[in-house]
Amino acid sequence: MSAADVGTLAEQAHRVRERVLGMGASESGAHLGGSLSATDLLTVLYGSVLRIRPDQPDWPDRDRFVLSKGHASAALYAVLAEYGFIPLEECADYAKPGSRLAGHPLRRVEGVEFPTGSLGHGLSLAAGAALAARRLGRPSRAFALLGDGELQEGSVWEAVMGAAHHGLDNLVAVVDRNGWQISGTTEECLSLEPLADRWRAFGWAVREVDGHDLAALLAAFDGLPHTQGRPTVVLARTVKGRGVPMLEDRKKSHYVKLTPKLHVRALAGLRNRRERHQ
Repeated sequence: MSAADVGTLAEQAHRVRERVLGMGASESGAHLGGSLSATDLLTVLYGSVLRIRPDQPDWPDRDRFVLSKGHASAALYAVLAEYGFIPLEECADYAKPGSRLAGHPLRRVEGVEFPTGSLGHGLSLAAGAALAARRLGRPSRAFALLGDGELQEGSVWEAVMGAAHHGLDNLVAVVDRNGWQISGTTEECLSLEPLADRWRAFGWAVREVDGHDLAALLAAFDGLPHTQGRPTVVLARTVKGRGVPMLEDRKKSHYVKLTPKLHVRALAGLRNRRERHQ
């Protein structure tokens, strides 16, 4: 992919972040920290990696994507709007009574494969989709985006073990390694390191990458599967609240309800950061 293409992805990621902040300014607020840390991951997946057809969301040979960290639904909805699955203006309905854009994603939204949000289940769902595709002889792959705090759930490691046992090389796990969970840092709550070694020990191919370097992310997803007969995990080092200085790398950014004044301030910080890095 050319530098111009990477620049296009960067512009798309910026628009996604602006939409996420708009959802954080809703009456209900949103999980801003984890949505912003995952924005670049989702933008690269939907913008360049996933084999999907927004005008045919149920295309049989599509890749399946599962947002296991379902509380980051604001980022998913913003990305689905960016790539034509849902109308852009629908993002304004986030978490309103009667809206299909609930706090956790629902199947009735185009582009959502499974309702998620109960942490620890998404990788099992993706593994099932990968196994089904293989048995049906379809080219579909399955991707699951997990939070790092979520890796403390035992069910995740059951799925890790099962996927390796079945040789699901059409399965990709992506870990949003922002270092935080609701109670504090992951290493304070329950240490995950050495995380890459743990995945390797379970038989997975491992890629470690800066989760905000779009070119590096594209390279990490290039040439899948990375090892024939093995599922792949991309461990993406990210920053909670990425792009908004007042939210970055802070515990309090886990769930935020932006007042009108704070919304203006957050947008200004996001746009200033973007201008400095153009």
